[in-house]
Amino acid sequence: MSAAPATVPPASPPAATNPHRAIRIIKIVVNAGVGESGENRSKAEKVLQMITRQKPIATRAHSTNRDFGIRQGQEIGAKVTLRGTVAVDFLGRAFEARDRQLDVDSIDRYGNFSFGIADYTDFTGMKYDPQIGIHGMDVAVEVGRAGFRVRQRRRESRPIPRSIRSTAAETRQFLEREFHVTILE
Repeated sequence: MSAAPATVPPASPPAATNPHRAIRIIKIVVNAGVGESGENRSKAEKVLQMITRQKPIATRAHSTNRDFGIRQGQEIGAKVTLRGTVAVDFLGRAFEARDRQLDVDSIDRYGNFSFGIADYTDFTGMKYDPQIGIHGMDVAVEVGRAGFRVRQRRRESRPIPRSIRSTAAETRQFLEREFHVTILE
C-alpha cells in the first residue's frame, strides 16, 4: 500500500488582499473650541453645522479656571462626531482645505492623526460671512481595522490585540493611497 501524498496547506494571502486587514476610518471628531459661552460659541456651532451638515453638541469645561473666567460645566465650544461614509467624505474635503498635506508629527504611534483648519472659508464652496467672522477647527481621526469594536462592546470587552492595531507607517500608506495626501517630513 502506498501512502497518500501529503498535502501542503495553502499559504495565507498577503495582508494587502485580506479585507479584514485593511485600515479604515473609525470616527472623526471635529471640534471648535471658543473658550467662552454666548454668541461666539453659537457662531462656532453654526460653522460646524454648515461644514459637516450635522447638528453639533456643546462641549463643557471640566474645571473652573478663574484666570480665563471659565466655570466648571460652562459651555465653551462645540463638536461633531462623524462615522462611516459621511466621515470619509468630510475627510476628503478637509484634506482639500489643507492642500492635501499633513505633518508627520500629526500621526501618533497607533496611526490616529489630527490637524487643524485655520478658517472655515478654506473649504470649497464656503464664503466668508461677516456675521460669523473667522472660526477654525480641529479634526481628530481615529483609524483601525475590522474587529476594533472589541474594546467598546458591552459583553466581554477586551483590550485591542496588536494584530488589529494600526501603526503610523500603515496610516501613512493608507493616506497616500486613498486620499493622495503628501506627508511633510
